[in-house]
Amino acid sequence: MTAHPDPPAPRLGGVEGFSIDRVAQAAGADAEILRLENLDTEIPPPACAVAATRDAVGRDDANSYLPFLGRDELRTAAAGHVSRLSGVPYDPAGQTIITAGGTEGLLNALLALIEPGDEVVVTDPTYAGMLYRVRVAGGVTRFVPFVAAGGRWVLDLQRFHEAVTDRTRVIFLMNPSIPSGAVMTREDWEAVARVCEERGIWLLYNAAMERILYDGRDHIHPASVDGLGERTITVGSVSKEYRMIGWRVGWVVGPAPIMDRIGLVSIYNVVTPVGLSQPGALAALTDPAGAGVEEAVATWERRRDTVQAELSGLPFVRSDGGWSLLLDTGRLGFGGAEASRLLLEKGKVAATPMTHWGEENAGQFVRLVFSNEPEARLEGLGERVRRALAG
Repeated sequence: MTAHPDPPAPRLGGVEGFSIDRVAQAAGADAEILRLENLDTEIPPPACAVAATRDAVGRDDANSYLPFLGRDELRTAAAGHVSRLSGVPYDPAGQTIITAGGTEGLLNALLALIEPGDEVVVTDPTYAGMLYRVRVAGGVTRFVPFVAAGGRWVLDLQRFHEAVTDRTRVIFLMNPSIPSGAVMTREDWEAVARVCEERGIWLLYNAAMERILYDGRDHIHPASVDGLGERTITVGSVSKEYRMIGWRVGWVVGPAPIMDRIGLVSIYNVVTPVGLSQPGALAALTDPAGAGVEEAVATWERRRDTVQAELSGLPFVRSDGGWSLLLDTGRLGFGGAEASRLLLEKGKVAATPMTHWGEENAGQFVRLVFSNEPEARLEGLGERVRRALAG
């Protein structure tokens, strides 16, 4: 009898692959299809970052494993960036680690913070790349729903308090949230602060889109809220705000007592961040002109406005930040997966179903990403959606 290997680790049970790439493959190269399925943007990266990266090619210091936790000057820039946004001083040497993208930093932090069976509180919906990293790390997700109120997403604070238990080790939040575009208020952050302080819980903050805010909303870094300064671990990157998705450079910044553990995981996970990419990230973070962040946010806001105007009368929830919003296809009589298929086949719209991105706010939604199509192409989206779904 042939011996078979043991089954996969239990922590991988229920971990699903992304449906994004399946939608993208189905869309193919048809130029008529609106590409609203993936978090991309055609707005170029900062010119200074491109130039610095080109200059790094062929240099010995950009082609080395060392230093394992990132180049000193980039750690200084990342620490300064988070300090400016939060008002909390961070030491580049002891409180800052450079990673191969923000998502590596998220997994490294989770592996350093939780043991198998520990609970991690997340919003519903939440980016699947966050949910399944919790499970890969052995954690158990506890969902707190956003609810639609006045056409926008609002965090259910009562359910938030109910979700926290004696097994909760981490509250894991992104703001603005993927995929919903929900933006947390100061009241929300103060509620998180009270829970973290009273129960000794860490806040793991995904800051990848933190300044992509619309309608004049103020930026609130959670570490600036009383009670969270010593409990917040910030994970950021150059991917979204700086439009440097392919560079794969991120950072983890947080209180000194936990950073040694995160650093150990970082070294034994990916070993070192990308050498060729770090000079470009440094150039973006230190660009006196701001690396085009404000201009890019203004462009994305106009695209959001166009999409929301096109969807007028259809059941969508407004986006207050980020690159996407959710269309409630359940109210049109379709589950997200079926709606995604019909949108592509009948409307030539590539949109990702949210089937595995939460519990209550998942199967009935599709995500529409507005960051990668110019306004002229987004005009007519409403007619396409109605043709595919509303008759």
